[in-house]
Formats: sequence, structure tokens, C-alpha cells
Amino acid sequence: MDAHGLGDAWDRVLGTQPAPPVWLVLAAGAVALVAVVAAPLWRLSRNIVTIAHEGGHGLVALLTGRRLSGIRLHSDTSGLTVSSGKPSGTGMILTAAAGYLAPPLLGLGGAALLAAGHITALLWTAIVLLAGLLVMIRNAFGVLSVLVTGAAFLLVSWYAGDRTQAVFAYLGVWFLLLAGVRPVLELQRKRRHGGAPDSDADQLARLTGVAAVLWVGLFLVTALASLLAGGSWLIGR
Repeated sequence: MDAHGLGDAWDRVLGTQPAPPVWLVLAAGAVALVAVVAAPLWRLSRNIVTIAHEGGHGLVALLTGRRLSGIRLHSDTSGLTVSSGKPSGTGMILTAAAGYLAPPLLGLGGAALLAAGHITALLWTAIVLLAGLLVMIRNAFGVLSVLVTGAAFLLVSWYAGDRTQAVFAYLGVWFLLLAGVRPVLELQRKRRHGGAPDSDADQLARLTGVAAVLWVGLFLVTALASLLAGGSWLIGR
């Protein structure tokens, strides 16, 4: 690509793009909702939530000065982020809390970008974040998951028209906002039946002395508040 083409691409990233009609925004939300509530689709789409979840752990670990050893994503939609450093304290607490908070907060940030008309900027922000995550992935399935997701964003941002880019971006943001709720409910259901003794909420309880159910409540309130605020921004746009 020549300098003129790169300049045009950069102008698109910094500029604004028209939002799709409200009916398309609502249709994207409906498709995202089906991907979250329909069990067969959820088994596949939950991998995207795992990418955001583990990416949240990894990013906060780095921001708080911990050493990030690697991230693994598994085909059963579980994941593992390994970091080293002080086994307690603020950095460890923030790192442990970041997983369930990451998908809805990423969705909220995406909704803010879309509300401001920055559709291309959102797509390229996702590409940059996925590229950074890819460097830290330590297993084959994880590499494949991140590459496929990143390739989808790259192809749409580079080759698709404005309308297709907008629908893809709104679909992705709706999905993160809606999908931020279900894993928290699944977590509490597992805990209620004696499962997940080493969940993020239980680790946080051991680190802070605050009951695990209160951490689950924080995750749920954050997800619902993000969905309410982000959804209103998407529809209002």
C-alpha cells in the first residue's frame, strides 16, 4: 500500500463513520442475544468471552507490575492466566478481579466509541488488543482462537463496506455487553452446587476476607450496569 492509501486508512481510524439505522442496531443486538442464550451457539461464542476474560487478567497483571508468564485458552471455553509477583496485595486482587469485569467493561468502552461514531477505530483497537494477547498465548488452541477472531476483525475493517463494518462492530459490542452477564450467573450456579472452589471470586475472598458471593455480586452489578448504559448508548446513537 502506498503512502496515500495509508493516509486514507489512518484518516478513517481517526475519523467518524455513520451509524447504521436503528433497526439494524436492534437486529445486531437480537443476533448477539441469540448467541448468548442458545446453548449450541453459546458453546462456540463463549470462546470470545474467554479471550476477553483471560486478556483482562493478563492486561491488569502487566499494568500492576506483575510478570505475565503466559495465557492458555482451552476448547472447553476455560482459560488460565499465569503471572508471578507478590502473592497478595493490590496487584494480585486487581488481577484476580479483572477477568469477569473485562467483557462487560470492554463492551461499555466499545459502546462509547460507537456512540461517538468511531466504528473503524473500534475495529482497529480490537485488532491491536488481540495482537498483544497473541504474543502471550502458550497453547495451540489459544493461538487458533485469537488468530481467527483477529482475522475476522482485520478482514472486515480492510475489505468490507461502511454498512458491513458498522453491523459487525455493533454485533461485537452487543455480544460483549450481553455475554458479560451469563458467565457470572454460571459461576454462582457452580458455586452453589459446590463446584469451582478456586474460582476468581473464591480467590478474591481468600485474598481480601470479603465473602465470595459479594464478589460475584460485584461482577453481576458491573455486567448489568454496563449492559444498561452501553445498550442505551448504542440505541441512542
